[in-house]
Amino acid sequence: MSARRIIPLTAIAPAASPAPLPQRPQLSVPPPLALYIHYPWCVRKCPYCDFNSHTVRAAEPPHAAYVDALIADLIAALPQIWGRRVVSVFLGGGTPSLLPATELDRLLTAVRTLLPLEPGAEITLEANPGTVEAARLRDYRSAGVTRVSLGVQSFDDRLLAAIGRIHDGREAREAVDVALSTFERVNLDLMYALPGQDIKQALADLGTAIASGVGHLSCYHLTLEPNTPFARQPPPLPDADLAADMQEAIEHTLADAGFHHYEISAFARRGEQCRHNLNYWTFGDYLGIGAGAHGKLSSHWGIERQMRHKHPERYLAAAQSGDFIQEKREVSVAELPFEFMMNALRLIDGVPAALFAARTGIPLAAIAAPLAEARGRALLASEPERLRPTTLGRRFLNDLLQLFLDDRQ
Repeated sequence: MSARRIIPLTAIAPAASPAPLPQRPQLSVPPPLALYIHYPWCVRKCPYCDFNSHTVRAAEPPHAAYVDALIADLIAALPQIWGRRVVSVFLGGGTPSLLPATELDRLLTAVRTLLPLEPGAEITLEANPGTVEAARLRDYRSAGVTRVSLGVQSFDDRLLAAIGRIHDGREAREAVDVALSTFERVNLDLMYALPGQDIKQALADLGTAIASGVGHLSCYHLTLEPNTPFARQPPPLPDADLAADMQEAIEHTLADAGFHHYEISAFARRGEQCRHNLNYWTFGDYLGIGAGAHGKLSSHWGIERQMRHKHPERYLAAAQSGDFIQEKREVSVAELPFEFMMNALRLIDGVPAALFAARTGIPLAAIAAPLAEARGRALLASEPERLRPTTLGRRFLNDLLQLFLDDRQ
């Protein structure tokens, strides 16, 4: 019997009462810092997408004004990150590959001028096959981009139409070839459990991706997110058992092809892991600039989460006042165990146990009871020096994470 058919673990006795937590986190050294830059526009919003993206209404978005705002946002944030080196930069969206190369060059020049980047820092740009061309990708590379992430989703024309993508299979294959001829590091996003899809079709997409020679694949289960067209009018999707069979087939196929499954949805050849995302999963810090961008910044007195103004027009208007932050709050000590585990336990190999105290400022002994229960339920590996989910723990990740929720939140 497969793990997905095991009786839900919520029926088992609850965790023991948590040990006392310190009043404030004690962070001796801030974690690594990354920079996330959000581009909010798309040619057309996909019916499954719940990201902060907006369909282009005019002939072209106000690119110059938006880059001006991004630079002003970065300057306003400098006092919070002064002196810290940046390990990676990620331009997400939306569709950042709509941004003219001249504006991207101006933006990345400002980033390099204002921030000390680590030597060889990874700089990723998300791109859609329907918006890329060889000359533009070469210009992006000249501007400093080192890695491209292509939102292919599928190579099958029928499936692409079913999920509302603007490109077809031919354009997807051509975009992959162009990206690989321009960049040494390329990721492809693929989706499975698409409307009317079977295992043969899912593995056909995967085979095309593997044969292309890319070093990184992100494979996502299509989910119906609230407040999306697909949630309001669901398409005919594969049932849960078929979707789980697809996931297992994908994992086995990629393992046989030499890809390491290092995060729930991410697979990489040797040395090709996404450094920016690894910083998220290991509870590193990140400054988020751009419309609706989120950030997490640590200091000696605590950890703060931020969100920029979400709507592009409101964000652009904030450039006049310099007040780009819509929301910010201090993460309470009681929330930190859950927040740390929610990220770290996405990693298949987990993290060193010592990282918990280093990144949260809380001693590991403060969560001894939920750790013991998680190991007792075979959700967490019995390795004192490592926090690693078992196969069962990955299947029932929500049950595992619930053990680290604190009723004092």
